[in-house]
Amino acid sequence: MSAEERVKELRKTLEYHSNRYYNMDSPEITDYEYDMMMNELKALEKEHPELVTPDSPTQHVGGTAKREAGVLVRHNVPMLSLQDVFSREEIYRFVEEMQEQLDDPEFVVEYKIDGLSMTLRYENGELVLAETRGDGINFGEDVTANAKVIKDVKKKLKDAPEYLEIRGEVYMKTENFDRVNERQELLGKKPFANPRNCAAGTLRQLDSAVTKERELSLFIFNIQQVRGMEFETHTQGYEYLKKQGVTVIDDYKVCKSADEVWDAITAIGENRGNLAYDIDGAVVKVNRYSDREKLGATTKVPRWAVAYKYPPEEKETKLLDIELSVGRTGRITPTAIFEPIRLCGTSVSRATLHNQDFIDDLDIGIGDTIVVYKSGEIIPKVKEVRKEKRPSDWVRFAIPDRCPVCGAKTEREKDTADIKCTSLTCPAQLERHIINFVGRDAMDIKGFGTVYIEELVRLGYIKDVADIYDLKNHRDELIEQGIIGKEKNTDKLLLAIESSKENDAYKLLTGLGIPNVGKAAAKGILKVFKNIDALVGASVEDLKQVNDIGEISAICIRDFFDEEENQRILKRLKESGVNMELQEEEGADDKFAGLTFVVTGTLPSLGRKEAAELLEKHGAKVSGSVSKKTSYVLAGEAAGSKLTKAQNLGIPVISEEELYKMLEE
Repeated sequence: MSAEERVKELRKTLEYHSNRYYNMDSPEITDYEYDMMMNELKALEKEHPELVTPDSPTQHVGGTAKREAGVLVRHNVPMLSLQDVFSREEIYRFVEEMQEQLDDPEFVVEYKIDGLSMTLRYENGELVLAETRGDGINFGEDVTANAKVIKDVKKKLKDAPEYLEIRGEVYMKTENFDRVNERQELLGKKPFANPRNCAAGTLRQLDSAVTKERELSLFIFNIQQVRGMEFETHTQGYEYLKKQGVTVIDDYKVCKSADEVWDAITAIGENRGNLAYDIDGAVVKVNRYSDREKLGATTKVPRWAVAYKYPPEEKETKLLDIELSVGRTGRITPTAIFEPIRLCGTSVSRATLHNQDFIDDLDIGIGDTIVVYKSGEIIPKVKEVRKEKRPSDWVRFAIPDRCPVCGAKTEREKDTADIKCTSLTCPAQLERHIINFVGRDAMDIKGFGTVYIEELVRLGYIKDVADIYDLKNHRDELIEQGIIGKEKNTDKLLLAIESSKENDAYKLLTGLGIPNVGKAAAKGILKVFKNIDALVGASVEDLKQVNDIGEISAICIRDFFDEEENQRILKRLKESGVNMELQEEEGADDKFAGLTFVVTGTLPSLGRKEAAELLEKHGAKVSGSVSKKTSYVLAGEAAGSKLTKAQNLGIPVISEEELYKMLEE
């Protein structure tokens, strides 16, 4: 491959991954892998300067400003990225260059927090604007409402200049990240990949209540602009900010020589495993503002600072065991237990093995010698197996077909690598089953919140979904203990539970939590079988006759009803008076049978839920995402990315008016 071809290939790959990281908050590769490709591109462009173009990733800041995330605002000061370096030699070279160009410079070495950059503007001490980096040069996104609910953001400064603009990093502490992901799983939503992605998505939330609930944090790392006050150095600015109650970067060091700078970088690297948050390097900055002005910046980076990226640290160790745990969603997660080793200054003895596919790809078994590393994300990971050191009695590990907690049968979830417990009563996932059962798409029991469910499960009032309908027998105890509240609240919830018995049977089927059977599938199934009793007796072949029910889904349904525990729960639900029959809706027909619709944007008279119900009433399947299988997209105002994807795929797009015409025809 020629240099020109390789440059084109690298640019295309880097732009793709830059978009995944900055704009989609969903990276597919590690920071280290991205940095190595960027370094290769820089080296090629240096060797072949004729290949350098203005749109190269080496010539501009990553990211774009997104209108859908908030109102676009123009930067007063560009929010540039930093020049990355990866070796001791590069650090010494930077320090020496600064010493050659400046008169006795000082350097500040500080943590490089792994988060999302944000600037705060204050006028006479009042916070007037918070903005994201956006494209870094011209525009960012206005996130003021969300910034104001972050505890570290000061809304008012007591000793303030006329104008002050400060820049920091919004991040999420690891304990808060774990809590958010646990809740995501509990609600059946996709967990975030890492704290940085979670922080980025949270800061761009349209609902500031969600931002507040997730507890973001902020470190300030620079004064961007000031009027009405002067600072000579970066550290002097920090001292002022600290007196104002502003949170600045922890534990920064002022250095004079290259040796001192390197020692400070090394100390940060050794301590990074002990921090309550993720860092992805160390930053070295020139301390005096006059020196910074003299040095200036390129179109992409300031000349007065560099970011040192730590290489992944890795060591060999022996795999002692593979521990299986069951999460609240029923997913079985294998964890490698190995002889303790020290990585990045901390003792490590565990690392996730994710799923059976990951185990198979590694070709790993108990007794293997494995290589464990810590990436910039701080989390220990198994890199590879030293097969030449494998014991003679080695056997590749396989997740068993029975749940390690309750012994029920396990199933591999369709189109995923996840293996899950199928039991409705598995103690490890009971709360999630109850949340699903009472949720809007299932039995829709109003007022049955997560807090009540957690407490009722903890105290033993609910051991399976059928116990919900026995809660009325414990009314006095519930009121006395105040679990749901006083008499009025308790009776209100008990009445909602009683009312849910009259629901259409498809809601019950949805609430049972059978793998691959959501609301749309439940409706389709009961249109054929009419009631739960007939469905319980259906064979795999019978089930496969239902539109969109393939062999895997049919087997999951059959296996579910074959479990004695599930049969017992269904019997109790029936005895409690829960409806098991499909309620034929007046005016329902099959006009749209076999068609899949996606609803997007704001329609003139129908809400999205109403539109979906109307389509389903006439036999359509309603999906949340556009694909080649989509028949029509029903679009209103501000339709967004779904409309764009439909147009790119050539899928017909219709309005609400056109939908009604189709129904008339």
